[in-house]
Amino acid sequence: MKKLLLISLLALAGCSTVIPVKMSFPQVPEELKKSCPALKEVDPATTKLTEVLKVVTANYGQYNECQVNLDAWIQWYDSQKKIFEEVQ
Repeated sequence: MKKLLLISLLALAGCSTVIPVKMSFPQVPEELKKSCPALKEVDPATTKLTEVLKVVTANYGQYNECQVNLDAWIQWYDSQKKIFEEVQ
């Protein structure tokens, strides 16, 4: 009788044991880890407006590309954080 009671207690204890699961936040995609490149500078000796406009145009495009990457990073982070918090 004692053996049966002991076996049933062990069986019940085994069923209620909680196994801890370690959750880790997902890794950042490599394309979102790139920092923005430095903006180009106009040569101080330049007197041509066309050269200044070329540099300004290149910087404008570079800024917009960096802005798109930052927006993608924010969207990815927010979605991953929401999923991570829902699972916990």
